[in-house]
Amino acid sequence: MAYYNLNDALKRKEEHEQAERAGHADEGMHLDDVTRVKVLSPGRQVVKRFMRNRLAIFGLCVLIFMFVFCFAGPLFYPYGQTEVFYEYDTMSVDYALASRNTSYTGYTVDESVEIERNVASAMNTNIKAMEADGLETMNVSGSDGTLYSIDRLGEGVYTLSRHQAERICTVGVSTVHIGLIDTITGEMTYGDVDSLGSGFESAAAAACTGLEGEFSYNGATYTFEREAGRRYNIYLTNEGITYFGTAIGGEFEDALYAAIDAGEELFELPDPDAEPVELTEEQIAAGETAETPMIEFTVHADSNGNYSVYRLTETDTGMVYTLFSLDTYETGLQVSNEFRVNALLAAYGSGSFTADGESYTVEALDGGQDGLLIRDVSGNEYAEFTTFVIRRYDGTDTMSYNLKGDIRDAIIAMTEAGQMNTAIVSQVPQQNEQGGYVTDENGNAVLNDTELRITQRNTGEYVINCDQITFLIDLYADPSAEHPLGTDGDGFDVLSRVMYGGRISLMVGFVVVILEILLGVIMGGLAGYYGKWVDNLIMRLVDIFYCLPMMPIMIILGALMDALRMDTYIRLMIMMAALGIMGWAGIARLVRGQILSLREQEFMVATEATGIRVKDRIFRHLVPNVMPQLIVIATLNIGSIIITESTLSFLGLGVKHPLATWGTIINSVSSATMMQEYPFIWIPVGLLICLTVIAFNFVGDGLRDAYDPKAKN
Repeated sequence: MAYYNLNDALKRKEEHEQAERAGHADEGMHLDDVTRVKVLSPGRQVVKRFMRNRLAIFGLCVLIFMFVFCFAGPLFYPYGQTEVFYEYDTMSVDYALASRNTSYTGYTVDESVEIERNVASAMNTNIKAMEADGLETMNVSGSDGTLYSIDRLGEGVYTLSRHQAERICTVGVSTVHIGLIDTITGEMTYGDVDSLGSGFESAAAAACTGLEGEFSYNGATYTFEREAGRRYNIYLTNEGITYFGTAIGGEFEDALYAAIDAGEELFELPDPDAEPVELTEEQIAAGETAETPMIEFTVHADSNGNYSVYRLTETDTGMVYTLFSLDTYETGLQVSNEFRVNALLAAYGSGSFTADGESYTVEALDGGQDGLLIRDVSGNEYAEFTTFVIRRYDGTDTMSYNLKGDIRDAIIAMTEAGQMNTAIVSQVPQQNEQGGYVTDENGNAVLNDTELRITQRNTGEYVINCDQITFLIDLYADPSAEHPLGTDGDGFDVLSRVMYGGRISLMVGFVVVILEILLGVIMGGLAGYYGKWVDNLIMRLVDIFYCLPMMPIMIILGALMDALRMDTYIRLMIMMAALGIMGWAGIARLVRGQILSLREQEFMVATEATGIRVKDRIFRHLVPNVMPQLIVIATLNIGSIIITESTLSFLGLGVKHPLATWGTIINSVSSATMMQEYPFIWIPVGLLICLTVIAFNFVGDGLRDAYDPKAKN
């Protein structure tokens, strides 16, 4: 039997093929024909040995399934990774909040009537004082001496008016601002009094020197204070009656002191400037007498026991104050300030008013004790003023009027019975996902019967709690046909997040390993080929990277990215770069060792003799001979990178919510209680991580055995 070496067999095969193409091939094939020799390339031999490894084939099948599941699965699955799911469910909610008004709210009647802020802010105090004393009207003065009148229109409604009054005088110890004088020019600008003449002005100009002082004129003592430069304010402090103009005296002062002694705020005197009233002959024959026109004065006392006297003329109503809140029969209907003001002013007057071009009528219920009822021009109930404020718990006015009435009646009955809580059965609307109301085909709100539980707080408010059918986020739903792995704490479909999370985890593994190989091959190739100081420098750099603590660095990096509020995808890229930079040292040392053993072989001597460039010697001749080991290392490292990424994401240092990775999915049920209650979330992800890592290890082991069949031996 003849034996052939491989080179002879290849030569004989090539000659036979040439003869066959020329038509001279033998008609038959013999047993010793060299064409029967089957030659396998090294690559095919590796594949053949790999295919014989059952664990490696199992790992390869698992990896193929993982890639199809993670990258192709979302294309056919109907849900996205951040799609929130809702469901209708009964939920106990704080539905409404009720309170009874104890303070008055003011509405502007006429914006042209200026009301001092301190007068307006004291209205509640003054009204309570009027109620305690049973007063129908009260006069108050502002800081500038302006007189205001508070008048009771009816139950729960008061007006604040500004008097067009002339201040006549003060009684008691009072300080009057005479005016401001410029001692250089001698010009005098009078304040609270009329002109005192040129003699007073000359005396004041001569006396006003220094910062402050006093001087006398016509028996009165004046004080002065420098304002700026040579300008001085002059004041007169007087005890008794101090007039702000021409002194009236006589009958006026007698009537004034009589009113003060009697504790009266008003007194009248005949008007000396009024035209006499002439009666007709018929009036005289009828016995009528002419009425003398009168001047009305008011006396206003301050806290120091002094009095200010005003001559009353006209009043301008600036604001109206009420204890009532307005509820419209049409839910959510907005009314203007004009409507509120005109309704309150007409409630205890004409009983009718117009607002926004429409006519209305208003009536007091039980004298105002039960509020004010407003009807439109057709007589239909339009709105109602009550002392109760009943609103949704978030402050919005979206409750129906009938429901407010039921709650109001229940609170009144509960208060009269001395109870702290009660309950009624009523209908509340069903909510949708936007917090609005669900409507039927006719546009009407869908109502559900429910029990309203009313509880009084220590603050005097009433909380209305009920079980309401609400469109809620479907949190931690059990696995079903719609959601095979259920939903998580954000209402996301778990299966879709597992798919998308697998994409990120696998991508991180491959990108980090590719980055490690690139850096490791470059640095290891340079160190192994050049040796000497280059090798020494690169190996010391490798030692430094070996000493770097990966976890503390990733914690610091994660905290920095949190502080900078980086975008989720930028965080992902930075994390991959950090893992790749910190993981290349081992590959560099492996490549260096392999190249040190290969660079002295004959084929490298031949490359040097033929003048091939150094770059090509390293990356076209040395590195390809290291590729089997690199492929094995890369395959084994991918599994460890996936575990590292999952650990970082679980600790909150990696990819942030809502982007899904396998680590963040497990992190969503990180406590022991949640893991026990929701195993359908973390168990599938944990199994996928284990299977993927084990599969990469099986494939890595299979490749190692295929490249080096003697390794097992």
